[in-house]
Amino acid sequence: MKLSLCDTSKTKEIIQLFSETFSDSEGEAEGRVIGELTTELMSTTDSDDLFIFVAIEADKLAGCIMFSRLTFETGINAFILSPVAVHPSFQRQGVGQKLIQFGLDSLQSKGIELVFTYGDPNYYSKVGFKQISEDVVKAPQALTYPEGWLAQSLKGEQLQAISGRTHCVAALDKAKYW
Repeated sequence: MKLSLCDTSKTKEIIQLFSETFSDSEGEAEGRVIGELTTELMSTTDSDDLFIFVAIEADKLAGCIMFSRLTFETGINAFILSPVAVHPSFQRQGVGQKLIQFGLDSLQSKGIELVFTYGDPNYYSKVGFKQISEDVVKAPQALTYPEGWLAQSLKGEQLQAISGRTHCVAALDKAKYW
């Protein structure tokens, strides 16, 4: 399996992966929502504020993850992991975890200090994410699932409380994703 940073040349294939994967697991409506998120992230987010990583197996897109910039008043260099998709035929084979770890390692090499995500704590804890409360770091939007607010330091340090507002890229800054 080849893991790599991807540009927007595979946009159509990536959108299809997210739409199909989420339709398969969460229903057609959720597939449309995440397909729209993916489309908007790729078409409206500045290239300095978006990292897309893919897993390719036998010329097939097996998985894709996106990290977009998370901005703090304090100037901390941070990104948020969302969305994540592994094609159903490649699930439960460690593809997602390998892809996330590859992405985290790549971001660390670029000097990114913190990474956040919003999802299943059991899954994301396998790649180093830990639950945090909004007393530690305020999410950009109101959380419907507070247990899913997760973070990790890429500098190997304990996460310290960060005061002030947090802002995500425009595509992700919608209540329906939180």
